Amino acid sequence: MKKRVLFISSTGGHLSEMMKLNSCFDKYNYFIVTEKTKSNLYLKEQYGKKVSYLVYGTKDHMFTYVFKLLFNCLKSIYLYFKIHPDYIVTTGTHTAGPICYLGKLFGSRVIYIETFANMLTKTITGKLIYPIADMFIVQWKSMLELYPKAKFGGWIF
Repeated sequence: MKKRVLFISSTGGHLSEMMKLNSCFDKYNYFIVTEKTKSNLYLKEQYGKKVSYLVYGTKDHMFTYVFKLLFNCLKSIYLYFKIHPDYIVTTGTHTAGPICYLGKLFGSRVIYIETFANMLTKTITGKLIYPIADMFIVQWKSMLELYPKAKFGGWIF
């Protein structure tokens, strides 16, 4: 029986990084969760029921962001129990945080891949997930100084 793996990230660069892992999707009973934008509607066409969307939110609009984040947290609870993954793999950001904590609480293994975009500073989500991650992967060797328990995985790209 294939392991259930939830791949989750926000849209944009984080999603682009996560989708570079698509060669391993078929090895697992996989699911993809990201924020819904016009630029990623193709995922539903390509992966069908394996894709679920959260509401897109940006901190540039703080008032509505709070409500969208709350909604996404509630939807993440629903998705987690619907999928009940053995593993959660994420490239970040805010969209992934709540489901990683929920997963850790209910026995999922959390694999976090720090974004390629940061080679000298920690991301907010990286700081939050580092303490609970079963595996924390960085794409730059310089990041091992900031995350000493991390594994250097090289570039996803």
